[in-house]
Amino acid sequence: MFRQLEFLLRELSLTMDDFDLFTVANGPGSFTGLRVGLTAVKGWAEVHGKPIAAVSTLEAVAVQSRSGAGRLVSVLDARRGQVYFAFYQRATSSQHSTPMLEGREQVGAPAELVQQLGLNGTDVTIATPVPELVHASLSRCETGQEASGQGRVRIEEVSPVLAPYIGRLGASHAEQGRLTDPLKLDANYIRPSDAEVRWKASTGS
Repeated sequence: MFRQLEFLLRELSLTMDDFDLFTVANGPGSFTGLRVGLTAVKGWAEVHGKPIAAVSTLEAVAVQSRSGAGRLVSVLDARRGQVYFAFYQRATSSQHSTPMLEGREQVGAPAELVQQLGLNGTDVTIATPVPELVHASLSRCETGQEASGQGRVRIEEVSPVLAPYIGRLGASHAEQGRLTDPLKLDANYIRPSDAEVRWKASTGS
C-alpha cells in the first residue's frame, strides 16, 4: 500500500505536506484493514501536523443512495451470516440532502434488520453493495411493493468502492468542524474481535 502511495504521489508531483486534511474510514469493517488504515493516518497526521476526518463506512454507503425515500438503511457484509447496518433520515425528500444517522450503528443477522424496519407507512430504501444478503429476508415484505399497507421497501445496489465517498464526506466533515487528532482517533468495530471474545470467555467476564 505504501509503495503504491509513493508511486502515486510522484506521478502527481505531490508530497504529503501538500495535504491539508487526512480522511480515513474508521469502521465498521475488517479488523485488520481498519487497524492498518487508522495507524497509517495517525502517523501521517502526527508527523505533518494535519487534522483527521473519521468517516463511517456505513455513511459512505448511505450517501450513495439516489432514492428520495425519507428513510434509508445502509447495509454492509459483516461475515458470519451477519450484516452491519444503520438507519438514516433525510432532512428533506431530496436525494441530494445529507442523510443523518438515526440511533446507532449495529450488527446482526439480516432477519434482525428486517424486524427493525418498522415501516409505519414510510417508504424505506436499503442501500447496499451486497443486495443478495438482504433479499431473502425481505421476501415477506414484497420488496418494492406495498407491505401489508405499511409502506414500501426497496433495495438499491450501490458501489462497493467506498474511497471516493469517504473522501467527499471527509471534506464535508471538515467544513462542519467535525475533526479529530491522532490521540483521539479510534476504530468503530461494533462487533468484538475473536481475540476479545476468547479473552472474555477465558476470564469469565
